[in-house]
Amino acid sequence: MQFAPDIPRWRQVAKIIRSRIDDGTYTPRTRVPSVLQLTAEFGIANATAQKVLQNLRKEGLIYTEPGLGSFVAQNPPASATTTESD
Repeated sequence: MQFAPDIPRWRQVAKIIRSRIDDGTYTPRTRVPSVLQLTAEFGIANATAQKVLQNLRKEGLIYTEPGLGSFVAQNPPASATTTESD
């Protein structure tokens, strides 16, 4: 995957995951890719993948169940899919 050099990679990957939630690829309560899956798919470091998931949790788009993984939130905030916070 080609990343834009002037935008942090975690932001670009988070935007892709957000768009997958928006377009219905990942529906509520669907498991989102794990850190290992994100690193394999996007060629990013573990820390970068962790930051992607951390940011999506902070936005309310996903939640994590220890030992089970991260899932799309049932009712994500309406503005969450259009924001990119640090």
